[in-house]
Amino acid sequence: MGEGTPTAVDRANQRNALIASFLGWTLDAFDFFILVMVLDAVAKTFGRTRPEIALTLTASLAMRPVGAFLFGIMADRYGRRLPLMLDLIFYSIMEVLSGLAPNYTTFLILRLLFGVGMGGEWGVGASLAMEAVVPKWRGVLSGLLQEGYALGYLLAAIAYFTVFPHFGWRVMFFIGGVPALLSLFVRARVQESDAWRDHKMTDWGSYRRAIGANWRLFFYLVLLMTMMNLISHGTQDMYPTFLQQQRQFSPQQTAGITIVSMIGAFAGGILFGLLSDRSGRRRAMATAALCGVLLVPLWVFAPSTALIVAGAFLMQFMVQGAWGVVPAHINELSPGPLRGFFPGFAYQIGVLLASSVTYIEALLGEHFTYAQAMGILAAGMLFIAAIVISLGPEAKGVSFRKDARLELGAG
Repeated sequence: MGEGTPTAVDRANQRNALIASFLGWTLDAFDFFILVMVLDAVAKTFGRTRPEIALTLTASLAMRPVGAFLFGIMADRYGRRLPLMLDLIFYSIMEVLSGLAPNYTTFLILRLLFGVGMGGEWGVGASLAMEAVVPKWRGVLSGLLQEGYALGYLLAAIAYFTVFPHFGWRVMFFIGGVPALLSLFVRARVQESDAWRDHKMTDWGSYRRAIGANWRLFFYLVLLMTMMNLISHGTQDMYPTFLQQQRQFSPQQTAGITIVSMIGAFAGGILFGLLSDRSGRRRAMATAALCGVLLVPLWVFAPSTALIVAGAFLMQFMVQGAWGVVPAHINELSPGPLRGFFPGFAYQIGVLLASSVTYIEALLGEHFTYAQAMGILAAGMLFIAAIVISLGPEAKGVSFRKDARLELGAG
């Protein structure tokens, strides 16, 4: 890429990188949230309790650091495209096999392996996208990219609404094999990152030393991503179960409310991403988290269906509003030679540390109420997240190129 105004080829490369990363994360989330939607049906098939099936969600989350480590190291050494293609194929196969599982043990093992693939996609895809886009638009495009996660949840809800009543839960997982086809688009249309070429490090000794030199930053990113994953999974994963078990909504009503909440998530990610381009990453994220605290009563304690729907929309607007800034924020904070590995691995270690929240909510929900368990946990996690965000560093608009003049739109 040259200096000045982007050429048509440059714009096409940027667009294709963003599309590939967005769709990869969308389909990854779709595959994960299928199980959230059909948790009760899977429990019935295997003769297990809801907490036992919820444990398979935790298992997937807990294995994500393994995928982030393996595919992230590959992305820094061999480029972003090849690891992304391999990852898409791998987690698609694990998803289809999950639909064929004959028993709970096999299903649990397959969800562990799916977690490896899920963990690899975000870091590689986010670095590819954020390195491709113009710095001044990173925030809003970060929001668009991250809300592929919300779109994936929305698509899972639509599949639950349309497919599950007629074909059952196993067919839902067969649909999850679609992401493998995206690897063909990546191979044909996505160009390798110029920023990766600038910072490519083939000396493993120097690579290890670069990781060691940035350990304080890494631990902060782990803390940040632990809190971000607590507020995300703590407000999403057991919410369909809360709607059905405590509020007695039908599967169709549950799917409808989930769809509305994910529309809110998508809008919040874009809006707060745009806000972060103007007022800064930390301010936008902390504002969204604190607003989420105020919404907890409406989210789980509202007396009417209309207010529950409004609470679901607004809570995910705020939670995913904060999340929409994350791809830009942590990629900007990460050292150039480590950008394939550093953000994704920190993110997924955060997932691991936060992965028990779904299981804890399920256990507490069986002994108290889901509203009490989820409401108290969510309020505390959102407030602490706002503090962690506010106390951290920021590098809004930093150049990803060794020569900043080569990055389109910089300066």
